[in-house]
Amino acid sequence: MSTILVTGGTGTLGTPVCERLRADGHEVRVLSRHSPPYAVDLREGGPLLDRAVDGADAVVHCSNILRGDREAARLLLDAARRAGVPHLLYISIVGVDRVPRRYFRTKYAVERMIQASGIPWTLLRATQFHDLVLQLLQLLAKPPVMPLPKEVRVQPVEVTEAAARLAELAAGPPAGRVEDLGGPEIRPFPDLARAYLRASGRRRRIVEVPLPGGVYRELRRGGHLAPDRAVGRVTFDEFLARRFGAS
Repeated sequence: MSTILVTGGTGTLGTPVCERLRADGHEVRVLSRHSPPYAVDLREGGPLLDRAVDGADAVVHCSNILRGDREAARLLLDAARRAGVPHLLYISIVGVDRVPRRYFRTKYAVERMIQASGIPWTLLRATQFHDLVLQLLQLLAKPPVMPLPKEVRVQPVEVTEAAARLAELAAGPPAGRVEDLGGPEIRPFPDLARAYLRASGRRRRIVEVPLPGGVYRELRRGGHLAPDRAVGRVTFDEFLARRFGAS
């Protein structure tokens, strides 16, 4: 079996990726800031990064760095080139080339860096994870009135399904950009909010608010959705039932 390095291997996505790879019989190296023997801050690089990539058959780049993502990618790509890594996989987001959000633009820039790196690569874009949608709803539910962007739909996908797909791709040859991974349902944001409130036993008044700007316009158009790739199986309601217990 292969030796596979997973950056961000202790995170929301990285953890199930590592678990799936180990279950499939691969040797897994976990790279994160607080995970020896490869405790590396990707924004700084250094000898431990070189040691982590040395001899790896594939690198799965799951790190999600809000500030410094491009620099982290540059240092990782430099180390991977020095080590002659034969396969680098990157998880990105559906709509990074359409939604003019700063974070999306950064992810898209990293995509282009990988494609131009000279390292054989695979790129998978996914819609928003259930966990991220839940975190956003929990934040919005803090005040008595829950404001939601008007006429925005969401297509959440289960993180373990994304992890399984990444593990499958890591075991194969570089495939370029593969088909997107979308959740099984496209639902209005208020619909997901009501499902969350029911599951968590909270009461909030939901108010839909129109927002200014290009990001909101593209979200209303569905630029972050993958209706033709609704291949996920776990619904948001099923995710909530597991998280909060069936009602």
